[in-house]
Amino acid sequence: MNLKVITSTTRAGAKGISIANWVMSMIIQEKDVDAELLDLAKINLPFMDEPNHPRLQQYQHEHTKAWSTTINSADAFIIVLGEYNYGFPAPIKNALDFLHKEWMYKPVAIVSYGGVSGGIRSTQMLKQVITTLHMVPLTDAIVIPFYMKFIDTDEQFVGDETLIKSAKFMLTELHKWSHALRALRPTNT
Repeated sequence: MNLKVITSTTRAGAKGISIANWVMSMIIQEKDVDAELLDLAKINLPFMDEPNHPRLQQYQHEHTKAWSTTINSADAFIIVLGEYNYGFPAPIKNALDFLHKEWMYKPVAIVSYGGVSGGIRSTQMLKQVITTLHMVPLTDAIVIPFYMKFIDTDEQFVGDETLIKSAKFMLTELHKWSHALRALRPTNT
C-alpha cells in the first residue's frame, strides 16, 4: 500500500508535524506499506491558482502537476488534522481543492488533535469535503484531546497505549479499504 500522511497546517510552530512524525513511526512497523510524509508547510502550495476546474486535469502550473503525481500514486491517506476556530485549517482544504480524480476511491483516515474536543469538529467538517471527492473516510480515527500533554521537551509526540492501539487498528483498516477500493479507481488519472 502506498500511503501518504498529510499535515493540515502550514503555521510556523504548529505541533501537527510532531504528531505526523509519530504516525510515521507507527507505519514503519507495518508490513507492505510504503509511506511518505507530505508536510504542507514544506510543499508550500499557493492559494488555488489553476484556471481550469481540477476535474479536467488541465494543469498549467508545475506545482500542481507535481502535487497531482504525488497524490495520484497513493493508495490511501492519513490526514493529521488540527482544529482552528471549530473548523479545519485552510491549507488542507486548499491542498484537496487543487485536484479531483487523483483523490477518488481512496480511503482516508484522520488523526485529529486539539483542545478538549480533540479536533472532532474539524473532522466532521472535513468529511463533507472528502466524501464529495469520492474518498472514503474511515470511521476508525485517532482523536487526541489536549495533545500538548503528549509532546515532550524535545518536541516529540509520545503516544500512550490507547493511541498506539488505535493507530495499529486504523492502519489495518486502511489496508482493507485500500484493497477493496482499488477496482473503483479511475485508470486515466
